[in-house]
Amino acid sequence: MANAMVLLFAICHLMSTVGPTVAPAELLLQLAGAGQLSVDPSDVAAAAADFGGLARGEPAVVMRPGSSRDVAALVSAAYGAGIPVTARGHGHSTNGQSLAAGGVVIEMSHGRPRTAELQRPPEYSVERDEYYVDVWGGDLWIDVLNWTLVNGGLAPKSWTDYLYLSVGGTLSNAGISGQAFHHGPQISNVYELDVVTGKGEMMTCSEEKNSELFHGVIGGLGQFGIITRARIALEKAPQMVRWIRVLYSDFAAFARDQEHLISLHGAERFNYVEGFVIVDEGLINNWRSSFFSPKNPVKISSLAPGGDGVLYCLEMTKNYDYDDAATIDEVVDALLRELSFIPASVFTTDLPYVDFLDRVHRAELKLREKGLWEVPHPWLNLFVPASRIADFDHGVFHGLLGDKASGPILIYPMNKHKWDNRSSVVTPDEDVFYLVAFLRSALPNSGDSARSLEDLTRQNEEILKFCEDVGIEIKQYLPHHKSKSQWVRHFGPKWMRFLQRKSQFDPKCILGTGQGIFDPFSPYSVLFPS
Repeated sequence: MANAMVLLFAICHLMSTVGPTVAPAELLLQLAGAGQLSVDPSDVAAAAADFGGLARGEPAVVMRPGSSRDVAALVSAAYGAGIPVTARGHGHSTNGQSLAAGGVVIEMSHGRPRTAELQRPPEYSVERDEYYVDVWGGDLWIDVLNWTLVNGGLAPKSWTDYLYLSVGGTLSNAGISGQAFHHGPQISNVYELDVVTGKGEMMTCSEEKNSELFHGVIGGLGQFGIITRARIALEKAPQMVRWIRVLYSDFAAFARDQEHLISLHGAERFNYVEGFVIVDEGLINNWRSSFFSPKNPVKISSLAPGGDGVLYCLEMTKNYDYDDAATIDEVVDALLRELSFIPASVFTTDLPYVDFLDRVHRAELKLREKGLWEVPHPWLNLFVPASRIADFDHGVFHGLLGDKASGPILIYPMNKHKWDNRSSVVTPDEDVFYLVAFLRSALPNSGDSARSLEDLTRQNEEILKFCEDVGIEIKQYLPHHKSKSQWVRHFGPKWMRFLQRKSQFDPKCILGTGQGIFDPFSPYSVLFPS
């Protein structure tokens, strides 16, 4: 009886939002078996905000599914009633992309379905000559890693820097880190998906089966379906990592060395390549850069005397096993001899592979202790064509930013041929492009107006305007646009295919409404004119 009352209350919330498009009793019956529904104020409040802290949108109902069938039942009912639905993993979006104001948020990462399929250890594919593992779409990557390590000493190939993100969440964007130059993004390392479309249909898809849905969903920003299962490619996990950081004051040398490193093939290369920009003296020894010893702090002025206070850090790793420890120095030294960093700026450490992958979470725990994690995060992530990265450096790092970064600024190149152009992701049309990620935090009551949310948001707009004014054809990663025309420009030649996929798999536009790409209550004929 109590569960029925909760459901009835949920229906009332939904009906007041979307209107009486379907009989309440019918919708109640449809939702009755669809997992655990909640209208508890604490659950609703938790689903009304995300990591970015820039947007709020209270759902009418929160659902915690017990299986993919629960997801399908809920979406099918929502499709019939025209109710917005959004799948939420760890809620790490930054501009409200995981919100569903007035609709239903499906909390994919709360609990894990205990089906036999999702409890199997990694298996071997003779056809691909590789191992793989099937995981729930709401599983966090840290849990996938722990499961595969315990069951065979295996690990996924491609990562994000932060592992407490859901599988479905990163596959809906791309999933990138310093391994992407070699293995490609995470979407290039998934064999098969189970997806619930916007019609409530359960479909298995891959490159060979229902390929249009497969390529649409990966990088599709949650617009075509909800990922309930993913088959992830695995490799043998190394035991140890040699983690190296070197510093540059010359951007040309920094970019040249990064592009050289991502061009190498075979065993004689680094396994991970990232860089970051240091425009703020205080950030070189901050949480992201805590690799540098507090007992021997690095000073920008001592490394770049007479400059304008900008340094560049190149970060690399070389994986190895205990049996290879005797030769790791020789291998790393040979690779470093090819680079043009500042002499005497080499910082190295050795640590277990898992500790390296989980490095950002360790920093997160320290920030939580200080109350500095749950603050607004006006992040801006850009893909910049390699041919214009020097112009970007000059205009932004040496211009717009001044000497205040308010957080890490990542910059590293990737190879376009590692990305499948059939996916929904858009990247610059060049063989090499850079991620430039401004991972800033707005610190309230800091006494520094340059780090306020308003100032950082304005600076993001200035960066975008600068690129437009000087003709740098950037693409946003984790995109956020405010108008239909901006979305059309973002997708470029892919826009019409994006529309076709939307009309095929989510014709009522109920999925992923937080992205703001489509108006879920607009008539179908307006969105998809014949």
